[in-house]
Amino acid sequence: MTDRERIDLALEERLDPEDLRRLQEDVIADPSLRTLYAERAWLHGSLRADGRFLRDLAEAPTSPPLPSTLSRPSLNLRWVAAAVVMVVGLASTALWRNRGPVAVLTEAAGCKWAGSELPTAEGSRLGPGVLSLAEGMATIRFVNGASLTLEAPATLEIIDRMHCRLLQGSLVADVPKPAHGFTVDTPEMKVIDLGTRFGLTTSGVGNSHVLVFEGEVDVNTGSGKKRLTTGRNLQLGQTSDSSRTQEVERTRVPEPAEDGWISLPTSAGRGKDAYVRRGRDRPTGAEPLIMVKHTDLAPENQRRAYCAFDLRQLPKPTKELADATLVLDVESSGLGFSALVPDSRFAVYGLTEGALDAWRENGICWINAPASSDSGLDPAKVRRLGDFTIRRGSAPAQIEFSSPDLLEFLRAEHNDLATLVLLRETGESEPQGLVHAFASREHPTAHPPTLRLKFLEHP
Repeated sequence: MTDRERIDLALEERLDPEDLRRLQEDVIADPSLRTLYAERAWLHGSLRADGRFLRDLAEAPTSPPLPSTLSRPSLNLRWVAAAVVMVVGLASTALWRNRGPVAVLTEAAGCKWAGSELPTAEGSRLGPGVLSLAEGMATIRFVNGASLTLEAPATLEIIDRMHCRLLQGSLVADVPKPAHGFTVDTPEMKVIDLGTRFGLTTSGVGNSHVLVFEGEVDVNTGSGKKRLTTGRNLQLGQTSDSSRTQEVERTRVPEPAEDGWISLPTSAGRGKDAYVRRGRDRPTGAEPLIMVKHTDLAPENQRRAYCAFDLRQLPKPTKELADATLVLDVESSGLGFSALVPDSRFAVYGLTEGALDAWRENGICWINAPASSDSGLDPAKVRRLGDFTIRRGSAPAQIEFSSPDLLEFLRAEHNDLATLVLLRETGESEPQGLVHAFASREHPTAHPPTLRLKFLEHP
């Protein structure tokens, strides 16, 4: 059975529960399958809508019969009318498809594209069609003045100058008064702009979120219409959090590879990872993501991450280390929009007092986080090991951080546990901003925070 057949059966509610479960897992893990799912969902939704329309039309009362000289008993006028409506609709769609450009790709520097129907060079004039952005941020300006900033990975279908569909990914829309009524659809909702600025994100597998920065929007969903004003948001669907209740499988450190490198994840031995949020006392150690954020505009949204590695799992003492790299899998937090933050610098610190490594994954929170306070980290209890940068709108799939200070810190660590603290130093100019996230050891598919280590070779 092909992926398309599985998706079609699922949308028609004819896929058995076990196959449906497998499909859900595959869709979550495979970006290309998510895109196909979104496209098929749109097609099925459109066909259902057309079917309801034609059924209602067929069941509507008919006009008095025409004179016999003009009537033909075998011809059902209701279906003729339906056919005319369909032909007109198809002709209108074709007309739109053949019309001239409705938008311009005004910014696309450094972008990478995949599977786009439309031209992707900066300055290209765009008609109806699909854009698929794999990396970076791109800005599209419509002829009516509406501007969309698309954040990778994302797939957008331009329908006409007043209408587009976000199949997956995130965008920020800035819509002036002349474009009042500009509409962006997702598989779960239709957002109708009333002269405003808003952000919209969708996963393509049943999750959509709209946040109004300024002004108002009307949101149409399957349950009705709702108006959102400045600062209000609406989220549909939910992300599975089964990983929060499952027992994390502890891994053993593998033997060194042929090149001499060995991997030490937070899931090995007594390793642990978590993040803390200011003003919240709920532990986060069982969550699939560790989150990081810095902002002076909303201090209660500050977040810092902690990762501890069990050095007893290593085959040799750390004083014999020759090289070390911290590897982090970058994940989407679903909180905020990268278009609203500049290039972001992250700092990595190491806890220098052995007693501080005893923090508990299921108990750490902002008020008891080691060496941490509202004003920052205690310089007497931490050592700054270096920094790395995630560029605006161009988050890589993985971060690899190394520095002489990281190597020296690990070499000098004699407490069996080594704790690294991750925080973002770059602030924000927008209240909404962005929460950066990395996979934790509880993540169902991505790699946990990992130290890649290489030992000295002795003759």
